[in-house]
Amino acid sequence: MNQKKTLTMSATAAALLTLCTLQAANAQNVDHGKEVYAQCAACHSIDGSNGAGPSLKGVYGRQAATEPGFRFSRGMKKATYAWDDKTLDAYIADPQKALPANLMPFSGLPNAQDRTDLIAYLKTLK
Repeated sequence: MNQKKTLTMSATAAALLTLCTLQAANAQNVDHGKEVYAQCAACHSIDGSNGAGPSLKGVYGRQAATEPGFRFSRGMKKATYAWDDKTLDAYIADPQKALPANLMPFSGLPNAQDRTDLIAYLKTLK
């Protein structure tokens, strides 16, 4: 095998290894997500009842600001999207940046893995 082919194969193998490592780092851990949810539990139930915040039961895939029986802020009512991986991640990371003028008194979760795991847990709450 010539040197050029060997270098190309080595570069390809390194790229695949990096990709696999990144995917493993971003793997979802529902059990850890449930632990992270403990930070949300003071305001958000998972049983369908609303408290200081809307219930998170069924939040994944739901249109923002549409949980029945909860009075949403004007800021939250401006959201024009459904909650999915991307919108939940942005909102959980920094609620005020993601949706200015919302009233959630939470500064956000800076750890990307915590957010990934929390979202994985939220997906289980049907």
